[in-house]
Amino acid sequence: MLFRSMDEGQSWQAISPDLTRNDKSKQGTSGGPLTQDNTSVEYYCTIFTVSESPITQGVIWAGSDDGLVHVTRDGGKNWENVTPKDMPEWIQINSIEASPNEAGTAYFAATAYKTDDYKPYIYKTTDYGKTWKKIVNGIANDAFTRVVREDPNRKGMLYAGTETGMYYSANDGESWASLRLNLPITPITDLAVHKREKDLVVATQGRSFYILDNLPILYQIADAEKSGSFLFKPEDAYRMAGGGGGFGLPAGAPIGANPPNGAVVNYYLKEKPKQEISIEFLDASGTSVRKFSANVPRAGAPTPPPTPGQAPVPTEVGLNRFIWNYRLPNATGLPGLIMWGGSLNGPRIVPGNYQVRLSVDGKVVGTEPFILKADPRIATTQAEFQKQFDFLLQSRNKLTQTHEAILEIRDVRTQLEALSARLKPEQKDLRDKAADIIKKVTAVEEELMQTKIKSSQDALNFPIKLNNKLAAVSSTVDGGDFPPTNQAYDVYNDLTAKIDAQLAILAKIKAEDISAFNKMFSEKQLPAVVTRGK
Repeated sequence: MLFRSMDEGQSWQAISPDLTRNDKSKQGTSGGPLTQDNTSVEYYCTIFTVSESPITQGVIWAGSDDGLVHVTRDGGKNWENVTPKDMPEWIQINSIEASPNEAGTAYFAATAYKTDDYKPYIYKTTDYGKTWKKIVNGIANDAFTRVVREDPNRKGMLYAGTETGMYYSANDGESWASLRLNLPITPITDLAVHKREKDLVVATQGRSFYILDNLPILYQIADAEKSGSFLFKPEDAYRMAGGGGGFGLPAGAPIGANPPNGAVVNYYLKEKPKQEISIEFLDASGTSVRKFSANVPRAGAPTPPPTPGQAPVPTEVGLNRFIWNYRLPNATGLPGLIMWGGSLNGPRIVPGNYQVRLSVDGKVVGTEPFILKADPRIATTQAEFQKQFDFLLQSRNKLTQTHEAILEIRDVRTQLEALSARLKPEQKDLRDKAADIIKKVTAVEEELMQTKIKSSQDALNFPIKLNNKLAAVSSTVDGGDFPPTNQAYDVYNDLTAKIDAQLAILAKIKAEDISAFNKMFSEKQLPAVVTRGK
């Protein structure tokens, strides 16, 4: 019998007659045909699954483990036996799904493996059980079915869990396709669709949970397969820290994977691009914020190396995924650079409305909007996000300027050392002038960065210099979703003033010393001339 509580379990009332076959031979402690086993699992003639309609009050479906299906349309006052006629008699009604989209429609999955029948059984009704249709076309004949669910966001989109994996149907059960993907071969015992986030949550007999995010990809897959190239509409994203987890667990411990931290872009390629593919992110006004691209090598040609600081753009035939971490390009780096408490990371964009554009071989495939949302647990305002972004952008630009100056210094020094090595003994004046310039530019370099750091622990012995200090204060401000403090501005202003002083010294060396050195070469009618860097 089915019971109902209207006071959160303080009291219960029966709202049905016996909804089973009530076969006394299946209700003893022997558990039917099995030997004595008093775990109660083997007792038959029980209501095994119940589903209340989420859209029509008073409609309740019930299925028993001895093969009966009943429905009431008045909250339990009257029940009707609507069991399909063509089912095995003692099949177990394993799960019932009252449609979240249409009154009178319901689905159920049943199993008969206990009688050595491993065939799938899924039935659908659209008239409160007056008629039923078996819908298993495409499901393996030995994959008995445990659960079926309908997507609350898309009528007729069904998901089925079987003994060996997952299936889905985009046409209300007329045909099914595998949705196992990377799931292990394991019984799927229950499914739930998260209506707001549009995710599919999967429970398995292996005592694990899985989540298939972004179900709208399935909604659009038919359109994608008809196209040569196709850009799926991205999910709205959250600007959150993400990542991590599993600290202190032994190696190999079974832990779940966190969702990707970034804007996820899915796209379909019917064939491999011939030349180039690009993914470009734009703000609400259409201004480009960040662009990623990949050149496709000719057949037989080696694959070009990835661009430093840029995530690779997949170009495989079929479904591809690209994840952007919301950051603008990094600051310019240096060969062998080791940072202590700082990084070259570009700033993260602020929450707001954005677009993504996919282009293949110079042709725009599509442009789709998405929203980058703030972490819902914090109270940071849009103005405060903008202050953080502006600070980090200025810091990145100043760090780039600093490192480009160091690269220029190294380039000039290399040229001077090479020229000095070719000078004759009687050209001592040129060699001395070169050595003097090398000394001056090296002094600037050593103020801008600590040149003695060769390993991650060297900063304990050789203090960090201006570039690392700037990167460190930038990383501190980047460490959360909050605006810079007054102290952060003070430190930034102090460091950039000192950096600018060194850059001014370098500019003077270039304008006076290097110009004078080049003039000496010209007067002696020598061909080698030192450039002033980039």
